[in-house]
Amino acid sequence: MKKEIYGVITFKSTNHAIKGEKALKNININIKTIPTPREITSSCGLSIKFDLDDLLKVKEVIKENELAIKGIYKTIRKGLNKKTIEI
Repeated sequence: MKKEIYGVITFKSTNHAIKGEKALKNININIKTIPTPREITSSCGLSIKFDLDDLLKVKEVIKENELAIKGIYKTIRKGLNKKTIEI
């Protein structure tokens, strides 16, 4: 089975998620807007999935755009197993 490792950013509001999506796309970071995974929080909302190789750029964009985030997570998925840790 293939192992997939990626980052997830959770936001304090949908507005900040949309602002973050635009800012990250503007600097050509490959992202995907996803529903916030249940293993991170039970509240609904939007999150951004990204390649962990871009973590430093992502952190810079968050700081420069003053995005209100809840956290940044690393997710490891192999088959039906999924592990998420805050980074």
